[in-house]
Amino acid sequence: MTAIVPPPPAVLSNGGPARVRVYEWLRDEIIRGSIEAGRFLDEQWVSEAVGVSRTPVREAFHQLSAERFITLLPRKGAQVRTVTSRELEEVYQTRLLIEGHALSVICSLKRPVPGEMLTLLDQMEAAGEARDWFTVSFLDRRFHRAMVAEAGNTVLLEVYDTLRSRQQRVAVRALTARPERVETINKQHRAIVDAIANHDATSSLKLLKLHLRPLSEVTSALPTED
Repeated sequence: MTAIVPPPPAVLSNGGPARVRVYEWLRDEIIRGSIEAGRFLDEQWVSEAVGVSRTPVREAFHQLSAERFITLLPRKGAQVRTVTSRELEEVYQTRLLIEGHALSVICSLKRPVPGEMLTLLDQMEAAGEARDWFTVSFLDRRFHRAMVAEAGNTVLLEVYDTLRSRQQRVAVRALTARPERVETINKQHRAIVDAIANHDATSSLKLLKLHLRPLSEVTSALPTED
């Protein structure tokens, strides 16, 4: 099967291991949607585009496959996976478990709102106004991660960090499908911050559940399986 060649990449930094450079570029372009779901990636094209040998490309492919960004097909190469409705729902469910626990700890111990959460509010809103969904998803993840980190459980934070890439991809997919929701999301972020400031565990958890509720308009537009 002939590989569908994605658009050429932007100028890449020469810093860092080749495998990491390939991985990060492919991951980010898949998250952005520049490399679309269903496309086949050719090892030779990627190696020439990034300026590396094929070995680090293969290594990056295996990492992306482990993170469920691509599917490795014998004799066909690598195909970009589609975000499914089940994946979207499961990512939100997992986040709710971890973030809900963090909120409970923060409120019960009467800890202050993490400074990073406050700093990121305006930045997320500015990126939303620019309809830069990649930046919105990146800042959104930092916002929620700061909350998890404040709970002080390093093991739980490590588990949360494994969701990073899929969390961003799901967020971009949801915002692309429903861009008008960015204003609602911004209001929910500020409401969550206010609830934390008041150490109101009940309100903060209620707000988080609403915030992480998969919308039927989005999930119904996604395939149920790969």
